Amino acid sequence: MTRTGVYPGTFDPITLGHMDIIRRGAKLVDRLVIGVTTNPSKSPMFTVEERMEMVRRETAELGPNISVVSFDSLLMDFAEREGASMIVRGLRAVADFEYEYQMAGMNQQLNDRIETVFLMADVSLQPIASRLVKEIALYGGDIHKFVSPAVAAEVEARVERIGRKGS
Repeated sequence: MTRTGVYPGTFDPITLGHMDIIRRGAKLVDRLVIGVTTNPSKSPMFTVEERMEMVRRETAELGPNISVVSFDSLLMDFAEREGASMIVRGLRAVADFEYEYQMAGMNQQLNDRIETVFLMADVSLQPIASRLVKEIALYGGDIHKFVSPAVAAEVEARVERIGRKGS
């Protein structure tokens, strides 16, 4: 029986922190589905299609057990459709834990056959958040420590198109 995990997120943009969780999460399952979604409370810099392409490119060399799928539904419905037995989530700080703990509890109420597994972010990557990467880029800061060179180029090109703040 194939053990499938789902790692959901907006990945706007995908960061080195996301990549750390993907690499480690892929070792826990036979198949890791990266679920790219929209979050109504976030205003994305990239479309779902652009984010999926970015995630596919960044994960291409990690092996054939990783796939990238978009979804616009309840996470537990998506996980069920993918045949997942676990949700993989990354934790950076206590604030993440409180939010993720609440979400895991709600998800368990929706479907108790799917476990949530938390992976602690690598210490050097803990402060990285997509929201902060975008904010730094919008104000002309250097984001190369937080994302791959290709993602940095895409973010910088998008910022050039939409315009920097504070200039």
